[in-house]
Amino acid sequence: MRKLAGLLLIAVLSGCAYDGGYRYPCQDPANWESAECNPPICSASETCTKDLLPEEVLPDVTDTTSP
Repeated sequence: MRKLAGLLLIAVLSGCAYDGGYRYPCQDPANWESAECNPPICSASETCTKDLLPEEVLPDVTDTTSP
């Protein structure tokens, strides 16, 4: 009976762990242009879009090298 209760508890809690959203609001493409996702507001907490996403997803806009 204990094993069954343990399995049931794991099943219930694992469903709550991920809701399909984003961990930080600035990871959501809909928020990329908002003030809270652009410096200087997000710089102190390092939650800017450029800090949260890999370079492949969001190229560095400060790169001035020409191809």
